[in-house]
This record gives sequence, structure tokens and C-alpha cells, in this order.
Amino acid sequence: MRRRVAIAGSSGSIGTQTLEVIRAERDRYEVAGLGVASSVDVLVAQAEEFRPALVAVADPQRRAEVAAALPWCTVVDELAGLVECADVVVNAVVGFAGLPVTTATLRAGKRLALANKESLIAAGPVVAPLRTTPGAELVPVDSEHCAVHQAMRASVDADQEVARLLITASGGPFRGRNLSQLANVTVEDALAHPTWSMGPKITIDSSTLMNKGLEVIEAHELFATPYDAIEVVVHPQSVVHSMVEFTDGSTIAQLSLPDMRLPIGYALAFPARIGTPFGRIDWSTLERLDFSPPDLATFRCLSLAYAAGRAGGTAPATLSAANEVAVESFLEGRLRWDQIADVCNGVLDRHDAWVPSTIDDVVAADETARAAASRLVAEMSTV
Repeated sequence: MRRRVAIAGSSGSIGTQTLEVIRAERDRYEVAGLGVASSVDVLVAQAEEFRPALVAVADPQRRAEVAAALPWCTVVDELAGLVECADVVVNAVVGFAGLPVTTATLRAGKRLALANKESLIAAGPVVAPLRTTPGAELVPVDSEHCAVHQAMRASVDADQEVARLLITASGGPFRGRNLSQLANVTVEDALAHPTWSMGPKITIDSSTLMNKGLEVIEAHELFATPYDAIEVVVHPQSVVHSMVEFTDGSTIAQLSLPDMRLPIGYALAFPARIGTPFGRIDWSTLERLDFSPPDLATFRCLSLAYAAGRAGGTAPATLSAANEVAVESFLEGRLRWDQIADVCNGVLDRHDAWVPSTIDDVVAADETARAAASRLVAEMSTV
């Protein structure tokens, strides 16, 4: 029997690559549900090819359009509604908006293939209990956490045997530059990632190393590893996707060429593996693997993420929300690249962390941080 897959955020980079994996593995997977915020033209084309029983459209003004185009398909208004039709839900929604999909999937006791790091980071204290729901399973789709997940399989007792997690970072498009050289970079400069093809928000986060900082928080939540035992190392080739060092001195790494279809396929098939070799390395051409420490003076967002993670409670949600506002402002031309960290730092400085116990608590913290970040952006825009 084929495994039923639903994709929340099917029009984005992870969503479309998930469909590429399913095309290559038609005998193992079927598309049961697709969901988008407002990219209905893409959704209709995908639905006509894969014939899901259910589609979700968040935009109320375009929902009727989809229902008319797909009369044979049930159309719902919430992306979280996709959970009911699937065995595996791929959460490829960008940003905090992915939180309802994360909680609904885990609450339903199903597998969550998580590409939406913000929901776990912002709502870690609330999401953690849901992971104990019978049948619930979280398999990370981020290449770094997928690599750690794979390396952890070498341990019979990870709580006792893991010494360090080493999260690799490509360094983004600005690796090697200092802060003064980055004051006037353009949006196009920041979107020119050297190794990965991703959506604009994640690509900007990669350029500031906020993406890596959020991944540190996510690694802490996923694997219960203390922050002092999680390190970031810059690896420009993006071949080593992360490493786990064990107490006996052994380090196990996962290597492949940069291809998000590999971790997507891993999350769909776990504990088995798919049969299509995405990211296979030609070892006759791989000449070197370089590693270096990150430049924390230039890429300040990484240190901010460590600080927010150690503060705990609502601090990670506050940082994630402030960063979303700052990145959006940069993409719209209302903020300089080097001011993204300033906004995040300013919002964190004014925040008193507290422990959320409900989703409403997380939403409230998110809204407060967004309002504070918007005020800071407005102040900086007038200077």
C-alpha cells in the first residue's frame, strides 16, 4: 500500500521538491492533499497532475476559484485540515504561519516531516508535549537536522553517548566579508546563495546566519542537546550537512551534494530509504572539504539566536517574529541588510522571557514581538 502524503505549502521550494520525490517514487507514495496560502494557479496545476482528494487554500478570496477549477476535489480553508487525509504531513509553510500544521499533525498522532523550523522554535514548550502523542513522529527535513538524525542512528543511547552536535553552515553569499563591506548590499546580493536554491526568506536568513542560529535552537528542541554542546562550523562546499561527535572521540557525518530532495525522501521513507539517489557524490571530482569558525562580529544574528535559546520561554518566539518582520522589511527596501540584526537585538533587549503553556500564549508573544519590530523598523527608516 502506498503511503499517503499531504503537503502544506506545496507551491514553495520544499513543496515542489517533495512532488519531485513522489514523481520518482510513484510506487511508494501518493499525494493525498495539497495546500497553499494564495498561489492557486500552482495548486490547480499540481492537483490536476496528482489528483489529491483534498486541497486547502488559506486565501478566502481565491478559494472559490479553486473549487470551480477542481470540482472533483474537496476544498478546505485551513492548511491544518490536510492532516485528516494523510499518513505523512510535509510542513513546508514559511514562517510562524506553519505552527497550526505542526500542532495538528502531532496531535493527530501522525508523522510530521518538518521543514518549517519557526513553528518548533517559537512554540517549543508547547510542541514538545504533543510529540508524546501515540503515533506522533517528527522527522526533520532541514538538511542539517536530517544529517544529525541519520548520525544519531549509530548510537544505542544518545543521551549518554553524544558529546557534541556540529551544525554546518555554507556561510551564505557574504562569507569572508566584514560588516563595513556589507552596509550597502542589495536584496539581489543577499539572494544569490552560492550552493542552495531556497525561498527568499530562508535565503536572506542564510546570508545573516540567522538561519543557522534558528537551526541551533531547533537542534536543541529536536535532540534535547544542551546549547553548550551545539556548535556551528562554516563549510562552504555544503557537502557535510552536519556531524555528531560521540564520547569515544568518533565523529559521524552525513555527506551528499546539496539537494533538498534527499532529506525530503528520508523523512517520507524513515526508517527505510527511498530508491532514488538524490545528491549522490562523484568522489573523483570532490577535491576538498573546508571548515572554519563563523565570524560572530559580522554575522551577529547567530549570537542572538544562542542568547534567545538559552533564555528560553518566549525568547525564541520573540526572536523569530522580529526576524520575520526585519527580513520582510529588507526585501521591501525599507531596511538595510546590516539593520536586520539591529532590529532583532532591539526587540530581544526589550523582552522579558516567560514560559508559554498554550498556543495562544505563543501567538501573543509573536504578535507583541512583531509590533515591537515594526516600530523599530519605522524608526530606522526615518533616520
